[in-house]
Amino acid sequence: MNPLVATLIILGVTLGPSIVIAVIGYAGMQALGRNPSAAPRIQTSMILGFLFVEVIAVIALLILFHVFSKT
Repeated sequence: MNPLVATLIILGVTLGPSIVIAVIGYAGMQALGRNPSAAPRIQTSMILGFLFVEVIAVIALLILFHVFSKT
């Protein structure tokens, strides 16, 4: 496979989780601005959201590397 196509696919796969992380961070900051006393609960939810998104991104990259290594 063409390396340029492979690079574009990998960048596309990592773009989605990056956008989700930005949205989670923005929503967390908005929530903290509205209710600062709920910081521990908001922080826990944000960290769990970050972890789930990162795991999905890593699994997607591993699948892509596995698929491209076979060809």
